[in-house]
Amino acid sequence: MSEDRIDRRRFIQTAGAAGVTLLAGCSADRVDSPTDTTSTEPTEPTSTTVGTSDGRSDTLVVATYSSFIDAVSTSPGAWIKQQFESEFDADLVWQTPPNELDQYIQRANAGVEIDADVYVGLNVDGLIRLDDNLESGSLFAEAPDLDGAGDIKEGLQFDPQGRAVTYDTGYISLVWNATADGGEFVAPETFDGLLESEYAGDLLAQNPSSSATGRAFLLHTIQAKGEENYLDYWADLQANDVRILDGWDASYSAYGKDEAPMVVSYSTDQVYANRAGQDMDRHQIRFLNDQAYANPEGMARFAGTDSPDLAQSFMEFMLRPEVQAEIAVRNVAFPAVTDAEFGDEHAEYEQYAQVPPEAVSFTYDELRGNLQGWIEEWSRQIAGN
Repeated sequence: MSEDRIDRRRFIQTAGAAGVTLLAGCSADRVDSPTDTTSTEPTEPTSTTVGTSDGRSDTLVVATYSSFIDAVSTSPGAWIKQQFESEFDADLVWQTPPNELDQYIQRANAGVEIDADVYVGLNVDGLIRLDDNLESGSLFAEAPDLDGAGDIKEGLQFDPQGRAVTYDTGYISLVWNATADGGEFVAPETFDGLLESEYAGDLLAQNPSSSATGRAFLLHTIQAKGEENYLDYWADLQANDVRILDGWDASYSAYGKDEAPMVVSYSTDQVYANRAGQDMDRHQIRFLNDQAYANPEGMARFAGTDSPDLAQSFMEFMLRPEVQAEIAVRNVAFPAVTDAEFGDEHAEYEQYAQVPPEAVSFTYDELRGNLQGWIEEWSRQIAGN
């Protein structure tokens, strides 16, 4: 399984050093190609481990993706570790295997011990891949009754088996440049509007087989147009000169260079624009059909953990209102719960992180058995032309 995780923070820093003004809407473009399957060969447990034992009574090992912890000033990992350890008599050790969830699937299939207690960063694609490739047993246990779980926003829980518990979400939207066309440009308000001739060549999108943002946008078009009509809609987009690039970084780079006035991105784009002191007119958000596609992330307890109570305490800690706010701000996402406590220090974040009037998504059951086929059909008809 090949995964291309693009850390937008690192991308922005690199591009900025080259003199290109680039901003972003979420912490990472997580690309889990649903057309790939996990290897049956176990991998060595190579990973980056952050945190060591300080002699406390317990150690909790939490597996996650690297950008959740590796940018100290913006990632939530370091803050979570400090806050959790200050309250609990335990060391929190982050584990970031290079092939992420796949490593644990491979090790489980090989009968190799799983040396972690909690996984942070699951999404519905990963769960489907897990359930399609795990040969026997359960990698994750059903979540216990957690304090705070009842406050998770309706529609964000994505695991019908109750293993994964949502802790944040992102929303895919259009970002558009109101300074284009001499300040006369205005993005359309609907999917049908994108097909109008006045927007020919104005949209930058991503390939859904290699980009999480591209995949979410494809799924949103299927929601809007139906499984029977989405390919016709994409053919019309293609006829209107949509430009489809491999990933978010390439498309956003092109947007930053004014190659087009609209790009598929994230509704937190203005958070980065505000932090960088950029012209907000160049970072307008458009929710087509007054909607955005939700990409929630979840956490789950490994079935073989020898610290189930501590793992439960960690999951409950992650759902606390004040912790939810910090995760959202530092991960440039949105809290999963309805009662997140941002406080005055995060007033600007609340102002610039835009929530859609309506969040849409497919369920696990709707995606399993269909997602791969939808993308393959799209690739044959659209990418192949």
